[in-house]
Amino acid sequence: MSAIVGSRGPILITGGTGQVGGELVRMLAPLGEIHAPTRAELDLADPDSIRRLVRELRPRWIVNPAAHTAVDRAETELEAAYAVNAIAPGVLGEEALKVGAAVLHYSTDYVFDGTGTHPYVESDLTGPLGAYGASKLAGEQALAASGAAHLIFRTSWVYGATGKNFLLTVLRVAREKAQMSIVADQYGAPTWSRELARMAATVLATAPDADAARPYQGLYHAAAKGETTWFGFAQEALRLRRLAEPDTRFAELIPIPTSAYPTPAKRPANSRLDCRKLERTFGFELLPWEQALAEALVEVPLPETAHLRSI
Repeated sequence: MSAIVGSRGPILITGGTGQVGGELVRMLAPLGEIHAPTRAELDLADPDSIRRLVRELRPRWIVNPAAHTAVDRAETELEAAYAVNAIAPGVLGEEALKVGAAVLHYSTDYVFDGTGTHPYVESDLTGPLGAYGASKLAGEQALAASGAAHLIFRTSWVYGATGKNFLLTVLRVAREKAQMSIVADQYGAPTWSRELARMAATVLATAPDADAARPYQGLYHAAAKGETTWFGFAQEALRLRRLAEPDTRFAELIPIPTSAYPTPAKRPANSRLDCRKLERTFGFELLPWEQALAEALVEVPLPETAHLRSI
């Protein structure tokens, strides 16, 4: 790995303050110089901003976890969603090709309609149900068409110890309410943001530049091992949290069908992803979702009141 540190050009990471981007900044640091621009330096909704930065920086890798991830708002914010999720990956690819960089791009299980009965493989037909999934699929296609060396990793149900995500929402609301209704008929694998960064480190160590990345380019699925429902995820999170906060009274969880919780954007009922291609190609397996959740929860700060009770 030490041979990589001196390789040509820095590693450009978009969305460096996000839950995946922040983990990438830390995890990829041993592999070389990291450049994680601010929004003022890089506006993914502005193609000229992308072109200007990539041409100036001339990175050897562009790692792009940034996205318009507000699934429901994307239904009414089409222009914004497509600018960041669809157009930007294509522009990143075009500019990467010009400067000889490779692109590692994160995509989503929402490119599928969720009607399948098996975990999706990379070659399965796509069919997004809403604007978010459609814009992310368009981004995959734009990047692939750019001609740049690229690897696209579809993942699912991303959470972390910081930011805004389902896990932190459950932990907060469960302290405020007596009951919580959680959807129990959508299946997938909650994936810790740190695991996605750890995967990227393995990929970049294997393929330190565009020439090395070419033989590996294409689509991969990357999600935690195992499967559960949103209800099962919340249930396990609260079970583990009760061990750390035995005196805290948490909400009772009530399982409900998707039909009882209508949202502007439809969610796929089956978000399971088959990750065997990733394992075969890079020898990398993400942790089982239960193990990753337990490790992530250690880093979620206890509320001040719970901390005082434990002293």
